[in-house]
Amino acid sequence: MMDPSIAVLLSLIVVMCLMALGVPIYASLGITGILGCLAIKGPHIAFTQLKAFPYAGTANYLLAVVPIFIIMGHFAFKAGISRDLYSIGRKWCSRLPGGLGIATFVASAGFGACCGSSVASAATMGTIAIPEMRALGYDRKLACGLVAAAGTLAIMIPPSVVSVFYASINDTSAGAQLVSGIFPGLLSVGIYVLGLFFLSRFDPSLVPAPESYTWRERFASLKGIWGMAVLFTLVIGGMYIGWFTPTEAASAGAFVGFFMMVFGGRVEKGKLGETIKLAFLDTLRTTCMVFLILIGAGLYAFFLTLAQVPQAASAWVGGLPLPPWCIVVMFLLVYIPMGMFMDTFSMLIITQPIMFPIVTQQLGFDPIWFGVLCVKMAEIGLITPPVGLNVYVLSGVVRDVPMHDIFKGVSWFLIFEAVSVALLVAFPIISTWLPSTMYAR
Repeated sequence: MMDPSIAVLLSLIVVMCLMALGVPIYASLGITGILGCLAIKGPHIAFTQLKAFPYAGTANYLLAVVPIFIIMGHFAFKAGISRDLYSIGRKWCSRLPGGLGIATFVASAGFGACCGSSVASAATMGTIAIPEMRALGYDRKLACGLVAAAGTLAIMIPPSVVSVFYASINDTSAGAQLVSGIFPGLLSVGIYVLGLFFLSRFDPSLVPAPESYTWRERFASLKGIWGMAVLFTLVIGGMYIGWFTPTEAASAGAFVGFFMMVFGGRVEKGKLGETIKLAFLDTLRTTCMVFLILIGAGLYAFFLTLAQVPQAASAWVGGLPLPPWCIVVMFLLVYIPMGMFMDTFSMLIITQPIMFPIVTQQLGFDPIWFGVLCVKMAEIGLITPPVGLNVYVLSGVVRDVPMHDIFKGVSWFLIFEAVSVALLVAFPIISTWLPSTMYAR
């Protein structure tokens, strides 16, 4: 049998080589995990785990939330909720410098409260907002970077598939984890808006002159807010007051979203059946991707556990002459290089078996607070080069803007994200206060 420490080092090389050859990340991690188990424990353990884990790792009632939230987002988009929110934001923010960009942040936050998928939010707002901003004279790099950054709000503001994923793999309350993202999400929106406001003051050439709308037009636009308000109140409000479990809340939201799509009059006549079919197919593709990553990364995480990596990491951290909060910051910084090459789900399932016990049990920090920070860092990874998933999505939507220009436009928003993380680390109550009141009644 191979020495576990050597096997771990070789496994890192194997994963990187497989990814460089174009092997999907779930396959790279799964193959490496099984080979590692073979190397240190032999074929019996390796093949038993390969047989049992795909079922044991995914047969979780809580994970049913994932496809339901995704399809709710598809129904909300087809019901025209995203366009209504964008229209509201545009009319009410028109007098501010960078008003259309601010409207994009507001609309993305609202659509994120109906969607839960960052990629879906970025793609949706990319098709709606970028042509409008470019037509008015916004710098194309700023416009694309703004939409890519705004899309990340969907994985912080509930309902968030990533927050559910974190709760599932760490056996924490999914309802509390979802509700904990409300204030951090609003904080991110506020910092983005302030950042864009000062950026437009610093370099006025990036944005055009403010637009002008009458108060009548502004108040008339508010009729479009009802769809988002109904879904958010039903899903998040229902969980907050204890009416629904997360899975029940997602089901109720998807049911209402379906009726909004069918009876909202936004689907082209004669294409309702095709629209429903495409919504289910897209949901199936995304859900399969999430579950395959869960299986592949879970196999690799099992190998790391056999190799005693979490225990060694815990002992090493315990011996560091550093304050506990410094150790948490060190863990969070790990997500920056990982986010350059991995998707959100892979990052969480690889790191959490090591980080979570240390932070919550050894150091005594709140698991909900740590979850918000991990989701936030995963959010940053979605716009970090060279593999920022939101940037890749936008490059497919806006084909005449080179990807490196989109990354340049995102760079300002990475600075704004750093400010958000610093505030969340310094003031844990932003993340923990609202969940602590959930069952007070």
